[in-house]
Amino acid sequence: MNIALAKTETREAVENLFTAARDRLPGSGKVVELRQQAFEAFERTGLPHRRLEDWKYTDLRALMREALPLAPTLDAATLKRAKTALADLAGVEACLVVLIDGVLAPSLSNLSAPEAGVRVQTLRAVLEDGGNAARADLLENGAMSGPMIALNAAMATDGAVITVADGAVLTKPLHIVHVAARSSAASYTRSFLKLGRAAQATLVESFVAADGAKSYQVNDAVTLWLGADAQLQHVRLMADARDATNITTAAFTIGAKARLATFNMTSGGGLSRYQGYFTFTGEGSEVTANGVNLLNGRQHADTTLFLDHAVPNCSSREVFRAVVDDRAHSVFQGRIIVQPKAQKTDAKMMTRALLLSDEAEADNKPELEIFADDVTCGHGATTGALDESLLFYLRARGLSEKEAQALLIQAFVGEAIESIASDDLRELAISTAQRWLAARG
Repeated sequence: MNIALAKTETREAVENLFTAARDRLPGSGKVVELRQQAFEAFERTGLPHRRLEDWKYTDLRALMREALPLAPTLDAATLKRAKTALADLAGVEACLVVLIDGVLAPSLSNLSAPEAGVRVQTLRAVLEDGGNAARADLLENGAMSGPMIALNAAMATDGAVITVADGAVLTKPLHIVHVAARSSAASYTRSFLKLGRAAQATLVESFVAADGAKSYQVNDAVTLWLGADAQLQHVRLMADARDATNITTAAFTIGAKARLATFNMTSGGGLSRYQGYFTFTGEGSEVTANGVNLLNGRQHADTTLFLDHAVPNCSSREVFRAVVDDRAHSVFQGRIIVQPKAQKTDAKMMTRALLLSDEAEADNKPELEIFADDVTCGHGATTGALDESLLFYLRARGLSEKEAQALLIQAFVGEAIESIASDDLRELAISTAQRWLAARG
């Protein structure tokens, strides 16, 4: 007996999404094959849902419902609107890569004279280089897995491919700015940073919206390799439009005696998930991962981190803060895995949530999976409200209720923000937090 499976409207819409975008996607040969395989992997699963343990609190089938088509090609009017969105970032002098709706904007970028030891290319240029067929590996997902990263591999239109030579010490940050300019459309970007042995660099990622951009989707992936003795400061600031969706996947590979300090702040977007994969591949390395969610209205923000201690004598510290107002929902999931060979691991994780209303919600899920016996590991989670006695103290000294709350909130998130080593970038994060505080009702 032959059985024919009928296609549902949802599945046909998913297939049409890839078919309609295929002619606009860079690459040929092996690149096309990898894109097709990635899309088929996404198609088999579809959007993640609550029956998948890692997506238990962020059901994209219910919250996102569908993946939108690619944004239209860039035109002069869109470029002009996008330019105004960069105003808040003007205070940071950097090697600038501006991606508008997933496509490089050369006129807004600053790639002409990078520092010595730095090479910056675009993903589109690398994939379209006929003599560069081996770089099809840029669409392979490695340690990252899941339907959203598979969809990103299938649909990625552009991104930055950055290489820092051995021993190079950069004095200016590398800054990738994602600007959403079209409404009801999607962008798919994929970027790479490779730090050579003993190299030092700072990478900043900003997500902003041009005036009038609404209900769009961002699907981004970034892969970062740290060579032996390398040092990287990574700062990510997500301030998308309030009804936008942002799904970002980051993968860090940390070599021997490398130092990584990463900071993520989510203050925009209606629905977002930042998922980070950290893999220790060399002994003696250190990772500090800090994050802040600033949420109100009906925002839903999910931060999920996986730390794989695969080798001995490494340390990691995670500090996460969430400030949740109105009917917003914050999610933090942190999983530390200590492999059998990873003796002398030192790993700690602490997450705290501050609820500003009775309807606000925070789900904190710290996890330890330890398969070695000579380790120092621990985790903790707390949830609470603003201290009424401190509010009374501040108001008794002339501050309004909103000013008093803002002062206490800044102190609450300050521990995470203070982890940013650069003064300019710390001020950028503080100003982002202050804009969120000022916009509160």
